[in-house]
Amino acid sequence: PEAARRRAGRRAERVTAGATELEQRLADLLRGGLATAEQAGYGMWEETAARMVDAQAPGLAARVRELGAIPASGAGWPARLLEECALLHLLDQGWLRRDLLPDALAATVRSRLGLPAAPDGPPVRDHWLVLAQYDTVDPKLTTRRIWLHGAASGRTRLLLSYGAAGRAPELSLPVGLALEAELSAYPGAGQPRSALGERFATPAPAAFRPPGVTTAEAAAGYGEALREDPWLESVPVTLGRVTPVPDGDRWQLADAGTDAALPLTGTARSRSGLWRLVALSGGAPVTVFGECGHRGFTPLTAWPEGVGEAVPLC
Repeated sequence: PEAARRRAGRRAERVTAGATELEQRLADLLRGGLATAEQAGYGMWEETAARMVDAQAPGLAARVRELGAIPASGAGWPARLLEECALLHLLDQGWLRRDLLPDALAATVRSRLGLPAAPDGPPVRDHWLVLAQYDTVDPKLTTRRIWLHGAASGRTRLLLSYGAAGRAPELSLPVGLALEAELSAYPGAGQPRSALGERFATPAPAAFRPPGVTTAEAAAGYGEALREDPWLESVPVTLGRVTPVPDGDRWQLADAGTDAALPLTGTARSRSGLWRLVALSGGAPVTVFGECGHRGFTPLTAWPEGVGEAVPLC
């Protein structure tokens, strides 16, 4: 334990040095003007990201790489760059002043920096419905995200599984089935991530669906979640009785009972998934699970009104 504390202390010192250096880089950028970011090109950001890796803060490194891609992202990039710089500055300051933060928010900051943590919540045994499963791939790692919803607890939780480049992660759960198992939550304010513990039965067809909310309630829920985690891209949401309708060259999900709607993101997991959703609806209301954030709603799974199996959209 003493050796572990010393290692953690040395890592904290390196992260502090990295965050302090990054604050100076951001100050230099804003002092010189955002136009300098376009002139400097991606190389400057890649070098800064490498410095954050050296500082053992992979979360900072990933965000710095995203900054480097923004100047080439099309019209309106200066506003997006300023927004991301502000979030990065907030994360730096959260770490540098972590002793002043509530414990849960401090844990969220550590998680966003990429510091290791172990699940510390009490195990929750439940029948967990597999809501969605999808992979994201980068040159070094494949990340699998699996969303689960507990029948008794009412909680929606996230499992993460990883595979080396070109290899699928080991954990795979069929969408639409439910398994009886224990999940333990990771630390952090409002963090949905959990670890899968003991399983008590194999996945079987589920006789329940997650309860749905309106589009207005979904947007309000994301706003409330941002108070606990300002860096949150999206929250898991199940929309009840919504219909996909075109909106110019985009699509949106409109409430069946109100005139409110949520736009679908331009980064839906797959175009074919959108057409499966439209075909499933046929102009009638459906239940849709997905991720709701500042860019809109990304549909992941849908159910027809009445009896019917889950239809994966990703």
